Amino acid sequence: MNDPNLPIPLTGGRRPEPGLHLVATPIGSARDITLRALDTLAGADVLAAEDTRTLRHLMEIHGIPVNGRLMIPYHDHNGEAARPRILGVLAEGKSVAYASEAGTPLIADPGLKLARVAMEAGYKVIAAPGASAVLTALTVAGLPTDRFFFAGFAPSSAGARRSWLSELSAVRATVVIYESPKRTARMLGELAEIFGAGRQAAVCRELTKRFEETRRGTLAELAAHYAEADPRGEVVLVIDRSDEVVVEEADVEAALRAALGAGARVKEAAAEIALKFGLAKRDVYQLALTLQEDEPPSEA
Repeated sequence: MNDPNLPIPLTGGRRPEPGLHLVATPIGSARDITLRALDTLAGADVLAAEDTRTLRHLMEIHGIPVNGRLMIPYHDHNGEAARPRILGVLAEGKSVAYASEAGTPLIADPGLKLARVAMEAGYKVIAAPGASAVLTALTVAGLPTDRFFFAGFAPSSAGARRSWLSELSAVRATVVIYESPKRTARMLGELAEIFGAGRQAAVCRELTKRFEETRRGTLAELAAHYAEADPRGEVVLVIDRSDEVVVEEADVEAALRAALGAGARVKEAAAEIALKFGLAKRDVYQLALTLQEDEPPSEA
């Protein structure tokens, strides 16, 4: 009988159980992969990947042969066609290992829909955790990590982006944003304007790669630095939480009355005002109900 405490050989250990295995892959250094992830890639019946070329290269680096196994590309542009193929494999009682191009599947990744349809169909979904740009950036940014909010990529249109940033500015948590190097300077300028020039932040680029760099400072300082030249490589922005602000009940009531008076439904108004003031939705919803009950009936 095998001793469960002994290391499992990568190509001769336990085969992955039937189901969808979400395999985290390195965001830079190829050595940032777990033994469990290598086991899963070595033993899965079928391999699926956001970019099969990237996955094949990673497996070659670690000496894991494909051995003629089916490799299914799965990304934003072919999801509708690829999902039924993968579900068909799962229906046969086989194991499928899905890998993002880099990082943890489902984190700003097309694997979300795949995982959800697999769950809804009753198949087991298993994570082989590992590298994540979000957690790596938080580790080196030097900002509070007890509460953080991952916002992903910003909207591309100026109006939607400013509205998006205005909502994030009141979040009582460290904010993490993915950004393109060509848009980093613009984003930092908008963050300094909307979040406040003195808010502490960090620009983390090329995480775990050879030219990794983390630059820390106020949003104004970082905006001025990157206005001179765009950073190179992939960028993660980490912004400190807003200062605690004492919220007066009268201000919340006034905002709710204005929203309700403009025709918003109680639930919508409560959600909007709770986000604006950083309050619990339940408390604001109860206040909105009270205000609605106190309103005199309109004359016919």
